[in-house]
This record gives sequence, C-alpha cells and structure tokens, in this order.
Amino acid sequence: MTSDNDRRRGLLARLRGERPAARSRGRRRLGAAVRLIAALMLAGGAYTVFAPGVQAQENPPLTGAAAEGKALFDVSCVTCHGRNAQGIEGRGPSLVGVGAASVEFQVGSGRMPMARQEAQAMRKPAVFTDEETRQLAQYVQQLGGGPEVPGGDLREGANVSTGGELFRINCSQCHAFGGGGGALSSGKYAPSLSPATDRQIYAAMLSGPQNMPVFGDNQITPQQKADIITYIQEALKADQDPGGFNLGRYGPSTEGLAIFLVGIVALVFASLWIAGKS
Repeated sequence: MTSDNDRRRGLLARLRGERPAARSRGRRRLGAAVRLIAALMLAGGAYTVFAPGVQAQENPPLTGAAAEGKALFDVSCVTCHGRNAQGIEGRGPSLVGVGAASVEFQVGSGRMPMARQEAQAMRKPAVFTDEETRQLAQYVQQLGGGPEVPGGDLREGANVSTGGELFRINCSQCHAFGGGGGALSSGKYAPSLSPATDRQIYAAMLSGPQNMPVFGDNQITPQQKADIITYIQEALKADQDPGGFNLGRYGPSTEGLAIFLVGIVALVFASLWIAGKS
C-alpha cells in the first residue's frame, strides 16, 4: 500500500509540474504573436503617415518655366510620349532622365514633333520658338534630370586648331571631313552640320541622338566641346575654299574620281593629237 501511494503521489507531482510548464510555453507563444501583430500594425501605420510626405518630396512643384513647358507638353507631346512623359509603346519613348539637352536638340532643330514614324527624324523648320523650347527642356529636366547645355558663350576660350584635330578624330567618320554628313546603315544618315547652332551641336554631343554616340564630359571635356564647336562654325562654315571648287566636300573619293576622269580625258585627247601629228 505504501508503495502504491508513493507512486500516486509521484505521478500527481509530475502532472502538477508539467501543467505549469505547458501553460508557460503557451503564454510565451501567445505573447510573441501579439507582439508581432502589434509591430506589423505599427509599421503599417507609420508607412501610411509618412508615405505621402515621401511622395511629395520625390515630386517637387515645378518652377515657372517648367510649368509653362508642361502646358506645352500636354498639348503637343502627350499623344506620343504619354502623361508625365512616361512614354507610350509603339509611339514614343519615355523622356524621364533624358535631360534638357536632348529636348533642345530634337525640338530646337525641328525633328520633334515628328511628322511620321520613319528610320530617322529629319530636320525641318522648328514648331516651337527658342523660349518655348527652353520651357519644354526645363520640364523634362525636372522630371528626372539628365544632361543639360550650360549657359553663356559656348565658344569662350576655344582653339580652332585643337577643335579641328578633335573633329577629325571623333566626328569626321560620320559627318565627313567637310561636315556635309553621310549615309549610315538601315536608312539612317549623319546629317549636315551647316544649319546647326552652337547649342544644338553641344546638345547633340551630350545626348547622342539617333546613331550618334554620347560624348559626355568624361569623353570630351567642356573645353574640348567648345573647340569643336568653334572649328565647325568658324572653319567649316566660314571657309570659302581658297583652293578652288570643293566638289561638295565629300572627301578623297570624290576628288580621286574627278582627277581620274579629267586625267583620262586629257590623256585621250593628247594621244589623238599625237597620232594626228604623226
């Protein structure tokens, strides 16, 4: 009897000892779940409170010029480039991050708005004035930043000789040695530089339109850009070809063909004259 009672007491003692432990584990799990739910609710509430403020900081109010540019954009550009210049597939790319330089080149040279979809946007009379072009450029600039043409004299302190060397190394392969342009692949071409202004040339180097590579300040410094612009405007455009007929400035191939034809004709007539005398 004593041993049976001892067994019962031991069993009861073990049962009493296990129940509090089980209850303790359950309470800990319940407490952890409550704390997790409270933390999630706190995080959600904090996001709800602070998210509008973050969005407001990411989309600051537009300046006066950019606001005017947005009004022009919503009338003339939104059809292809979409609201907030996000782009529309099959019509026009996103303009977020392209910068003011791209807008100054494309709009200032009349390439945009495009008359129709084709291999390359052609230069034509500009639709917008210089002031309206600057306003559109400022609007796109404030949307996402990007390269921007500096103000002031873009030829200040330039060296024509250095500009000629840089032009022959970096530009003549496509635009030809005389700046007359040339054909490229897939129906594209390098345009003539004759009608380009200082700002358009600078903007083209920064933005790399069409097949043109981008020449950022790490590739060609602002001073070197000034040298190239000065060479184009003062040497290529102002040069009156003191050597004679320029043959369109298409390079040595045209000159070689002209010399060959003239030389062959001269040799034929010389041969006939000699034969007649003999």
